[in-house]
Amino acid sequence: MVWNYTELVKKHFFEPKNVGEIENPDGKGDVGSIACGDALSLTIKVDKDTDTVVEAKFKTFGCGSAIASSSMLTEMIKGKTLDDALKITNQDIADKLGGLPPEKMHCSVMGREALEAAIGNYRGETIKHEDEDEGRVICNCFGITEGKIRRVIKEDALTTVEDITNYTKAGGACGACVGQIEDILDEMLEEKKEVQKKSEKDISKKKPLTNLQRITLIQEIIDNEIRPELEKDSGGIDLIDIDGLTVAIRMIGQCAGCMAANFTSAWIQDKLREVVDEKIVVKVVEEY
Repeated sequence: MVWNYTELVKKHFFEPKNVGEIENPDGKGDVGSIACGDALSLTIKVDKDTDTVVEAKFKTFGCGSAIASSSMLTEMIKGKTLDDALKITNQDIADKLGGLPPEKMHCSVMGREALEAAIGNYRGETIKHEDEDEGRVICNCFGITEGKIRRVIKEDALTTVEDITNYTKAGGACGACVGQIEDILDEMLEEKKEVQKKSEKDISKKKPLTNLQRITLIQEIIDNEIRPELEKDSGGIDLIDIDGLTVAIRMIGQCAGCMAANFTSAWIQDKLREVVDEKIVVKVVEEY
């Protein structure tokens, strides 16, 4: 099969950045296995004073997508604090490369897992998904466990067996485990539907709020939940006005003029709709 690779993927495959292994690294993450066809070792150096990645190198055994994803990942994390580096998702890696063929998304997943492992190694922490990925092996060809399949379905909102194969390789060889994968997927999708139904019922049971109650609740959510989250990244918001179901806010700090401001305001609107009223509209104003 001929894969439709972007020019960036080709560039990072033919001219990969940061290949090798750092001598005496501060953190090291090893994921995958040569026996299963893909393996990645990521090493990092950390500035202890700023908690920033100052150097990153990789060694990988895998296809062009694995090499390109690993190369791009090392470029993305250099200069970032460890907390900011951990915010990078496998989709971010793929997007930075201009996209990956769906069948190769497992390469970006491997990069994300190696990053978590390297930072966890530096911090002396146990990576949460390492425990989640334990359990019975579903795909014997690639050693993929039920725990990993469930985690990836949840993290990446997967809805088909083909998606699961693309992100984990499970079911991509002999196909003997496809039936078990379908059972896991059906169970998780049904659980998701039940949660959504319960949420919808809970919303429908809510008593209408008075104007005063609505204003008070909006202020509480902004003060206790939204503003603290934004302040973690040196951002923030000012609550300008509440007119019925329209909430006017102004972005401040790092949130002001941020390229992700639209996503931030959408997140604020979703949060208020979830707790207060599903018809709330958040409006961002520049001055008042």
